[in-house]
Amino acid sequence: MFTTALSHHLRLALEEPADNARREQGLSIVDEFVIACASSEEPEVQLFQLEEELQIIHNDFVDHTSLGHMEIFLGVLYRLRPLLQSTSVISTWFDLVLRSALREPKLPTASVNHAKDLIVFAAQQVDERHPEKVGEFRRRLMDLYLLDAYNEGSGDDLLEWAKLDQKHRDKRSLWKSNLEDVLVKFGLQCPQDFMTEVNSAFAVPASRLQLSILLTSFTSDLAFQSLAAGLATHPLMNNILNSLLLDNSSTVCTIGLTVLVKLLPIFAVNACEVLKMMLPRLFVILARVICWKERSPSVLPSPVLTDASDGHPASGEQSEECGGSPSLQLRPGLGWERLEQTFNAASSAPPSGTYFSSLYYLFPCNLLRFLRGPVAYLQDRGYASPYAISWEDALDEDNIRSKSESLLRCRIVNPRVIWRDWIKEMTEPDSWANYSVSKITCECTMLDMRNTALGSRHFHSEGTNTSPDVVTGALPSIISITEEDASGVPTPHPGYIELPPLKTRVSLQDMITTSIALRSNLEVDIESPSSTWPTLLFPPGSSSPTKSSLGFPPESVGSDEGTQLPSHVAEAISSLQREVLLLRNELNFELWLSRENVQHIGRLHQDRILSKSAEVERQGLYNKLRQYKAQVQSLERELREHKEQSSSAKNKYADWNTELQKKLREFREEKKSWVSEAAALRTAEKEARALFVAQGKLLADAAKEVFELQTRQKENQHKIDRLHDYELQIEQHVRMQRLWDADFEKFNARGEENERIKSKYKQMEMLLESYEKTQAKMEDDARAYRRQNQALEAKLALAQRKCEASRRLPEAEITAIVREKSDLAIANAKLREENAELKDEMEEMRAALEGLRAQLSGQRGLIYEPRPRSMVVI
Repeated sequence: MFTTALSHHLRLALEEPADNARREQGLSIVDEFVIACASSEEPEVQLFQLEEELQIIHNDFVDHTSLGHMEIFLGVLYRLRPLLQSTSVISTWFDLVLRSALREPKLPTASVNHAKDLIVFAAQQVDERHPEKVGEFRRRLMDLYLLDAYNEGSGDDLLEWAKLDQKHRDKRSLWKSNLEDVLVKFGLQCPQDFMTEVNSAFAVPASRLQLSILLTSFTSDLAFQSLAAGLATHPLMNNILNSLLLDNSSTVCTIGLTVLVKLLPIFAVNACEVLKMMLPRLFVILARVICWKERSPSVLPSPVLTDASDGHPASGEQSEECGGSPSLQLRPGLGWERLEQTFNAASSAPPSGTYFSSLYYLFPCNLLRFLRGPVAYLQDRGYASPYAISWEDALDEDNIRSKSESLLRCRIVNPRVIWRDWIKEMTEPDSWANYSVSKITCECTMLDMRNTALGSRHFHSEGTNTSPDVVTGALPSIISITEEDASGVPTPHPGYIELPPLKTRVSLQDMITTSIALRSNLEVDIESPSSTWPTLLFPPGSSSPTKSSLGFPPESVGSDEGTQLPSHVAEAISSLQREVLLLRNELNFELWLSRENVQHIGRLHQDRILSKSAEVERQGLYNKLRQYKAQVQSLERELREHKEQSSSAKNKYADWNTELQKKLREFREEKKSWVSEAAALRTAEKEARALFVAQGKLLADAAKEVFELQTRQKENQHKIDRLHDYELQIEQHVRMQRLWDADFEKFNARGEENERIKSKYKQMEMLLESYEKTQAKMEDDARAYRRQNQALEAKLALAQRKCEASRRLPEAEITAIVREKSDLAIANAKLREENAELKDEMEEMRAALEGLRAQLSGQRGLIYEPRPRSMVVI
């Protein structure tokens, strides 16, 4: 009933997708169906019927170009999530609905979130009947993110991106961002499974750049802090550190350092002991980064872009290791495939300042001990070299000290260097348990001398009532004094910090003029181009970075696969591609750092400047008002675009109608064949069920007959048990009688001694003789009863044999046997009653006899030894 109603309302809603009332009514029917299935006895059957009906509706009524249809269908599937199985979402709805929903830029956010939640649900819930499908689906999601989505490090993807229009670019960008959101959500709900999939993908060098970007988003989420302990002990963390230590790609190393800088304060709070075990590798990574030698762009044999999926360095490339020496060979059996050059462009050294500050704040004594003697520290900690040579040959200690000296001079003194030593740092448990991640991050930032000076000046300006407009946000300048050490290498020494008195002044008119000149085709003279951009952007004989001066090929040339780009253009595009990727990574890190700073500032705000909360709230409301206005304008613009798109969709409906009608006829013919086959299967099922019912009745009758026979046997079993008990009691009586006979013989032996008292106890002897006669009579009766019992037992055995044979006899004979058995049972009951009465009389006689014996012998008991006494002669 609910299935029919739901199908009807869903068809009505698809006919008019803009009718919100019908849509809400259909969703309410879905909620009622979920409640009814939860309380029904066979929810699987109803859900199976509903899924078949939904597939028919999707094939017959859903327009794949209509956002309304997609939104309605996603809402129905999201409401059915408590009943759906993961295999159904994976095998049916992912390719039909969910995958296209993640590529649609104009789909509402709520519907996109529904699609993401359904995908995460399918990847999270493991079906017991098909557990392997969930694992395959997880690997498929990871492969889609690595291979199907836009790869920032791939030259082919960049050229393909340049050929696309804005609409397809938006789809590809949205596809990648949604896949990244899905993987991050799955990682937050199933961290171990997510990290296992990422760890398995880390084995491919070409995927490490994309995986590093994914880990950046994963570790930036607030919910990750509670899951950090699992990552610290997972093999994925080992691969991350190996990539930073062994791979030669500066881009991957830069993004990996960003991930590691985020993880250090989180591990310090949640997994401090595991972080202490990582210290040798972290210090070696620091030595490698600070001694990184920048690589010049290689000379390509052909003017084409180097793809990031290649994973091999171009000709003429030389990678540098932690000591600045040429690339070191890895130790045999290490099992690591090294990633070489990612972009064919001039690479800069990965930023080491923030990473150095984090290590210097968390473990300053161990860091200084490592910088004093890197090789000795690593040997003391027992960390073996991953290279084919020892640490003495792999590390250049003089270069490490020289490079680290400039970093140390730009940092203030950490108080923990004075109050602790390196042993206490390693042995003290949970050193940072009472700290928060934001507090550690902010204090690491404040170790930099520039930030400390800027904060001190801001504090001083507030103390002297200086106007906030005068306080500058520019970085302070450092006047450096260069000296030469014993090795002859100039070492920079910061002299003093000079704070600018005012803000940095930049003319707005100059900025506008420069922007207009660069966008036009005018000749522009560039003075002192930055070293960040490769000189190949400005070839000899040209002074303007315009299309004409750089010699970019026309757009039509990019579509020809056989045409090759000039070498300087390929180098320029590769350099720009790497620069954009690094800028995005830096932006993501700054956003994460800003969030942590905001959390720390919020705590300080509650402690010190609560009086300014009203102003902050008013400013926040004003900013929200501006955001809302901008959002309203964007929504109006999207509404106009949606109307234009709907009008174009209506124009295309006529073309699609004929094709859909043709498909509909084919589907109907296929449905007819399915219906006939289903009818034949139903008829066979009914016959089988009837046969099963008849066999069940026969089996029930046989079981009933067996049960009755077993019941009768159980009814008579206790009687037989009682007969065995009686036999045991009779045997005991016989033994007692024998004992009594022995005592009586002893009594006769002493008869001569009792002659002198016979005259006094004649009456008692006569009474005793009468009791003895009665006892003899009772013994005769008992023997008669025993013979009668034996006869009854023989009859009972005969009756049992007859009962066993009666299973194959007719009903008349069974009735006669049962009647005879009941008569025997009644006679047996009477005999038992008489036997019980005789036993009682026997017991009374025995008690009287024992009393008389006790009077005669002066002792009580059944067995006694007469005491010797002297004979008295009368």
